Amino acid sequence: MATDLPVAVFEIKNYMVIFRQLEERDFDGVIAQIRGLVRCTGIGTQDNSDYRLDVYFLSSDSDYPAPQVNLEDKQGSIFMPVDNMMMFVDVLRNEKPIFGHLRADNPNWTSVTTTNEPVGAGDEDFA
Repeated sequence: MATDLPVAVFEIKNYMVIFRQLEERDFDGVIAQIRGLVRCTGIGTQDNSDYRLDVYFLSSDSDYPAPQVNLEDKQGSIFMPVDNMMMFVDVLRNEKPIFGHLRADNPNWTSVTTTNEPVGAGDEDFA
């Protein structure tokens, strides 16, 4: 079922972690200094299509590009400080389910989220 909504939500099923010494890449005229990348992939909740969200982790002295969302290609990119990379990977490893939100209507709201869970809930409660 296709949708014309400016938002796509997908359940993240896989991720890949890439560490870089330093890669400089131009995003719409902003040069980002990339130290790491976490590629999140999964299946759309409304259309069962394959989606991708690349989370770039940048050096502390890097400029930050605006989030990128391309719903036609079912992909997006957001940018975070490299100091947040391991915390982000920890969430991917330890929480379930996790969703990617591609927001063409407001790219700054493109995100990775968990669902609501009760305070104090452990992994064994959701096995």
